[in-house]
Amino acid sequence: MSIKKTAAVALVAALGVTCLAACGTDEGGSAAGKTDRPAPKTVTLVSHDSFNASKEVLADFTKQTGFTVKILKSGDAGEAVNKEILTKGSPQGDVFFGVDNTLLSRALDNGIFVPYEAKGLDRVPAAYQLDKEHRVTPIDSGDICVNYDKKYFADKKLAPPVTFDDLAKPAYKDLLVVENPERSSPGLGFLLGTAAKYGDDGWQDYWTKLKANGVKTVDSWELAYNQEFSGSAGGKQAKGDRPLVVSYASSPPVEVLYGEPQPKVAPTGVSTGTCFRQTEFAGLLNGAKNPEGGKALIDFLISKKFQEDMPLQMFVNPVAKDAALPELFTKHGVVIDKPETMAPEKIAEKRDPWIQQWSSLVLK
Repeated sequence: MSIKKTAAVALVAALGVTCLAACGTDEGGSAAGKTDRPAPKTVTLVSHDSFNASKEVLADFTKQTGFTVKILKSGDAGEAVNKEILTKGSPQGDVFFGVDNTLLSRALDNGIFVPYEAKGLDRVPAAYQLDKEHRVTPIDSGDICVNYDKKYFADKKLAPPVTFDDLAKPAYKDLLVVENPERSSPGLGFLLGTAAKYGDDGWQDYWTKLKANGVKTVDSWELAYNQEFSGSAGGKQAKGDRPLVVSYASSPPVEVLYGEPQPKVAPTGVSTGTCFRQTEFAGLLNGAKNPEGGKALIDFLISKKFQEDMPLQMFVNPVAKDAALPELFTKHGVVIDKPETMAPEKIAEKRDPWIQQWSSLVLK
């Protein structure tokens, strides 16, 4: 989900969607769960830059609980996590939202969260619950996948790629743009997807083939999708010439929603055999001034009301079993039945050395 951040949370930021944001601290108690003063009426949610929620939904939380939500945006997902690590025990807020499975071990190992088993967690499949101690609660999921420009492939009378293997074939030479995994969440997810597919010792050979096949690397999703990719609205304006890009399975519905005029069919497609599953979590911060408000907010984040609001706010999928997807997703989105996945413990062990190896292989 940064795309966050997850399904296509970065798309929201790139398209200029706004949300409530504030910073600062509140009067209140001390460590999470250890306050002898009345809980403040404001609960502060710290998040990556792509968090968004309907004003009506946040107002409903206030009506239910008496707490007003203050949102503090703190950069992309990696930057936001690092800030919380640096302020451990004296956090910027009460709840952190937006740490995903690629960065989860870093957050847990540094002790920035305290355990809390959310009410309603039984509605979330066990596959999403990656921390048995409930230091974090799964909130949404999404798939990082290669997207393709439908018009380009139709004009060339060339079938778009479907799998990782396809991307290394001569037919797709000089067509793919990816993000640097050291700087970009979707870039890291795509690297992990190739490692999950080809194994610890096989992904390097795969990337050697991609490099020989003309893969282009840029630093961010924004540059890749809205500058280099010929299929996006931004890419068309920028005269991007790469018809393949690492983005999200939820990107096509975004192109429909924000198209001017709105197209009846998504102009982009998804290479369904190139996907890596991301899950985003929220957790009660160690040292939160309003732990009770934080717990109530985490409960609300997995409520049916919030879960059904998320898809059109952050372009991610709900994790609660009783939450329905909007028609835009069911009509124009793609369901990834068998995404690549990887255990957080393995990501923790391999992430940094793999990024170093990738840099040596691809950037030199």
